[in-house]
Amino acid sequence: MLIEFSVGNYRSFNEIQTLDMRAAPLRDTMPAGQQHTFQAGKYTLLRCSAVYGANASGKSNLVRAVMFMRQFVQQSATKLQAGEPTGVERFKLDTQAYDRPAYFQIIFILHDVMYRYGFELDEKRVHSEWLYRTRHRESRLFVREGQEFSISGALRVKKDIPEMTRPNALFLSVLAQFNHELAAEILQWFRTRLRGISGLDDQVYGRYTIERTERDETFRRRVQTLLRLADVGIIGLGIERIPMSQTEMPSEIQQALRRFMDALSEKRRGQAPSDEDILLERVTTVHPVFDSATGEHMREEIFDMEMQESEGTKKFFYLLGPWIDTLENGYVLFVDEMDARLHPLLTRELVRMFLSPRSNPHNAQLIFATHDAGLLADRLLRRDEVWFTEKNRYGATELYSLAEIKARKDASFYRNYLRGMYGAVPHLGGLQPFVEQEMLYGTHPEAERA
Repeated sequence: MLIEFSVGNYRSFNEIQTLDMRAAPLRDTMPAGQQHTFQAGKYTLLRCSAVYGANASGKSNLVRAVMFMRQFVQQSATKLQAGEPTGVERFKLDTQAYDRPAYFQIIFILHDVMYRYGFELDEKRVHSEWLYRTRHRESRLFVREGQEFSISGALRVKKDIPEMTRPNALFLSVLAQFNHELAAEILQWFRTRLRGISGLDDQVYGRYTIERTERDETFRRRVQTLLRLADVGIIGLGIERIPMSQTEMPSEIQQALRRFMDALSEKRRGQAPSDEDILLERVTTVHPVFDSATGEHMREEIFDMEMQESEGTKKFFYLLGPWIDTLENGYVLFVDEMDARLHPLLTRELVRMFLSPRSNPHNAQLIFATHDAGLLADRLLRRDEVWFTEKNRYGATELYSLAEIKARKDASFYRNYLRGMYGAVPHLGGLQPFVEQEMLYGTHPEAERA
């Protein structure tokens, strides 16, 4: 379970900003059937948080920061060679930031114990790293400053492991490589329980949805039911494997795939497959065909998901894989651009899945970036579940919660947000006058040539 995530001097973040999943002591009245919080030991945590903001305000960078931390924890000891850059991108609009490392810290619960882990780094090396554990009180497990390590005896680390930690690698990652039990468990938490996707990269997470639909009959039934209930006209779902030669794939993509398969065969010293041997998966959907005169159901028609379904239908289908997986296992899921190409009512239902104790029995957590202000209406979200990103006068992202703003609990959050009362909206007052001025008095080379 996620308690808190902090980031500083990374991309559009300059000063340290914190997303806190601890519930605020609110007395907001929420709709019946929704369960917004859960107990994790002595902590009351939120199941959901929505992040709003204007374009380029830093919403996506919050998700990127989480995913950078996740990736660096997993790969710094195994993928990076000595002297290779860390891949971090520091804030570029403040000369003072050039001398400061980027900052990442996460507080989470693993096996009913709270851990606080973080590190600071620049493009070349790790400046500092720390791990603390809280049972009855917080205790230090290790602290690293450059290549100097202070390690608690409770961690039980072999003396030579710190010496094997490269400047551009995390000590925690190195410990896990040497099968240190706690370090391996923490890495496993990052790898399996902390997830992140972009709503614009359908094909990336859609791959998981397709594969699981093919191999898991229970999952397929759930997806079919959800598609039917989503009112997109689909009553069935199938996965077919067809030869590449029988697809409508553009010729340039087929040629690229052939070159890849030829190179792979040459590397493995095998025979290159023919176009008939290269099988591609195709998702098919089943639609009912009716007689419009009688309303009688006559038969079914098979559609190609990729070629014949709408972008919104495809997006909803692809999202169902990570959605169901997260709810089944109690994972933490960060989603960027969640509402892209989705109808607002579908977005609302996806959020409600995390707020229902029946559909979310394992206390999975959802943190998503969105422009869908409609979610602020009808009290779907608590004030502490609504976050805003806004750039200050120096171009740096600031992150704050609606719970931090003095507002009446019966106020219309939807209307007030669109009016700009909470910030985090674009300032567009000059757009229309500029266009009007240009259309009236500007020169138009294209029109003159015509």
